[in-house]
Amino acid sequence: MFIQLNERVYLNFNKITRTKIDHVEDGIRVRFYEGQDQVAKSQKFDDVDSANKWLSSLLEKVNKQFS
Repeated sequence: MFIQLNERVYLNFNKITRTKIDHVEDGIRVRFYEGQDQVAKSQKFDDVDSANKWLSSLLEKVNKQFS
């Protein structure tokens, strides 16, 4: 099942094994992994709270499509 991550990227959530909110040098990002390999990352966020809210809303979309 593909979910639109941003205007240019669609992510196959059937293959995603984990997500991680990560502090990187240019800001906070949500990273998506298939096994050991990072396959996508989100836009930059100012704080972990806003990244968590964004990820929660994305996962709600995924859960609605699976229902």
